[in-house]
Amino acid sequence: MSRTTARIATVTLLLAGLAAPALADPVVASPGAAQAAAPSARQPAPVEVRAAYERTDPLSRQIFWSDQAEIDPMDPVAGVKAAQALRELGRFDQAAEMAGRVLVVQPANVEAMLEAGRAHIARGQAFYGIASLEGARNARPSDWRAWSLLGAAYEQVRRPDDARAAWAQALLLSPDNPDVLSNMAISAMTRGDTAGAEPLLRRAAAQPGASLKVRLNLAMVLGLTGKMAEAEQMLRRDLPPDAADRNLLWLRERDGGTGAGAGVDQARTWGSLQGG
Repeated sequence: MSRTTARIATVTLLLAGLAAPALADPVVASPGAAQAAAPSARQPAPVEVRAAYERTDPLSRQIFWSDQAEIDPMDPVAGVKAAQALRELGRFDQAAEMAGRVLVVQPANVEAMLEAGRAHIARGQAFYGIASLEGARNARPSDWRAWSLLGAAYEQVRRPDDARAAWAQALLLSPDNPDVLSNMAISAMTRGDTAGAEPLLRRAAAQPGASLKVRLNLAMVLGLTGKMAEAEQMLRRDLPPDAADRNLLWLRERDGGTGAGAGVDQARTWGSLQGG
């Protein structure tokens, strides 16, 4: 074998991550052997692993799903789940960016459209999520979620008539849906109308599918309207003692304060306290 051939063999072995033998005794690997030695491409996690991560905390889910989205940008679930976890962590700008990345490669992904809308609403820039939410509504006109989120987005950009129409359609599709009623109530709160929010949240909390967040929102409204005993009873039932104490202190410090500006601050600050 010539010395040039020996050098080529040595470089081939080094690129494969192997120790090269001396030039005096070169070993040339066959193409098949080189392929066998090369590391295989990463594969998406199996179904059972994905299911297990869905039961973990938002940070763990964000790391896992972001990695899955990197492995396969066309995965219809991974990028959306990563955006959702980022939103739950309060990283709203990054959540909107992640959902937008999904839509670049999967423009028909309705779940990504909805998540993009949620993220833009959460970061206080609902205008930039309306196009995605309207796309989701057009793709699935019978899905109440798009209508409910559009109501929140329209309200944020000061289109109250459109917001009311969207919420009415959401309730037509899903009567007494606690999430829709809760969105309507939070909208009332941001306008400083805590009294108007109370019956909506009572109606929402009475539904079998009402979430913890709905009940906590009701407790907030009760506290802000001076019904502290009832608010405390709800908080003690749903939260650990230290979290309940923290929320009750927050309510007592507000002492039933109202007004549009106060309503916006109350809704946002209470949201951060609930997560504690």
